[in-house]
Amino acid sequence: MEVGNPAPSGRRRPGVMEMDGFHPEFPPRCHGAFRVIDSAIVHVGAQLNQALRRSMEVNEDVVEVSHILDQDGTLGPNINNKLVLFLVNIQRDGSVSSHPGRWGVPGAGTLAQGYPTVHLNLFIMVAAHFPGQNYREALKFISGAILFFQGNPVFTHQNSPDLDRRIQRLTMEIENLGLQELSHLWGVLGGKYLPSVLYKMRMISLDSGDLDRLIPRVSDPVASALPGGGR
Repeated sequence: MEVGNPAPSGRRRPGVMEMDGFHPEFPPRCHGAFRVIDSAIVHVGAQLNQALRRSMEVNEDVVEVSHILDQDGTLGPNINNKLVLFLVNIQRDGSVSSHPGRWGVPGAGTLAQGYPTVHLNLFIMVAAHFPGQNYREALKFISGAILFFQGNPVFTHQNSPDLDRRIQRLTMEIENLGLQELSHLWGVLGGKYLPSVLYKMRMISLDSGDLDRLIPRVSDPVASALPGGGR
């Protein structure tokens, strides 16, 4: 049986944060892990922006990753006549089991055990903010967004080379909301309803890189230690 010794509080994986460069035994996932959510939403927004600029034949950006309203009730920056992507909820994905990762410690007879990776689904609202006489433009751009994700529901490194290396795969699925749920959501957001569609983005995996404990490696039995030298 393995007996683990808890690692000192705040200790990082050996060979990752405590060495110059990355040791091959340690996956370099913890660097910048706190930017993964931001990176995922910005990447999807950039892909949507490029597609709509081509299909709508416009020169300026038409997608903005931003909140709709500031805390004081003023409009978010640079969102007029644009599709706005913003995060409305984060959900742990319980369909994926998480097990603590283990890595060999250079020059030591132990394994470093980390904490289980957290797998998340993000709920992303795509809303068309086209004020005044531009309501029909809002409907056109929302339709364009739905068509884009219908034809591009999965983002991988093969079809999206710019996808963050810490993200293996993202999928976009429409999340249906009833009228009551929709009314409540926009009430929480503090704004009036805009033509919009809610997507569930699967799956973001977060790993802090913190070390939980050191576990002695299991050694092979020594034959000479057995009665009769193991014979």
